[in-house]
Amino acid sequence: MRVTPFELVFGQLAESRFPAIKEQLREREWDANDRDAFLMVPEVVTLVRELRPEEGMGEAIDQLVALLHHAYLFWLAGAPILTLEREATDALVGGAGARSGPDDASAEPASFYCQLAPRRIWAQLFPEQPAEPMDGCFISHRGADQLRVLGVFGMHPERVGFSVAEAVGPRLPLEREDHTPLFAPAIPGGAEAGLHQVTGAEELVELGWRAVDLAQHAGPVPARPAAD
Repeated sequence: MRVTPFELVFGQLAESRFPAIKEQLREREWDANDRDAFLMVPEVVTLVRELRPEEGMGEAIDQLVALLHHAYLFWLAGAPILTLEREATDALVGGAGARSGPDDASAEPASFYCQLAPRRIWAQLFPEQPAEPMDGCFISHRGADQLRVLGVFGMHPERVGFSVAEAVGPRLPLEREDHTPLFAPAIPGGAEAGLHQVTGAEELVELGWRAVDLAQHAGPVPARPAAD
């Protein structure tokens, strides 16, 4: 079984530090899904300072905060993982995808990680930089009809870290400006290799909604009991 970004970054840290975050949120009667409230928790502030490199991160601090928040919600839900092999990954981004809508949100965990088949879906996160393969995405609801998706890219045994990109939004009908299908590859040789590509925030949100559809039927597998 492949290592997840949660295991790679947090490992034993979650069990030693996340219970304090849970207790401090409970004491204040704050919603864990509210990121503004989450960032006001003393233990969260301390963790961000500890995880931030000494040289600072600039605008990348937003990505660190997003990763920490998603990781906490994932832990709180019992660390459920929906693992998709190659055929299922290709089916996820093929066609129009199911459109169950937000009314079915109670059928899947409040937060889970969808781990994709290796090197099937790619994204170019920064201009003038090469595209990176997508390992998967953390998914959580933000209100009744909003989904928060954190894509994880560029995980490799020889690489210390990975890249993340977050998108938030409702499920909307999408169409690319160039009229190519959603998730069609734009990288050289991508079509010939049968690859797929996320080309923007709206497609990342759509990918998250499609994973939610699968989770309602397949059911992510919890790695541990949910934190009551």
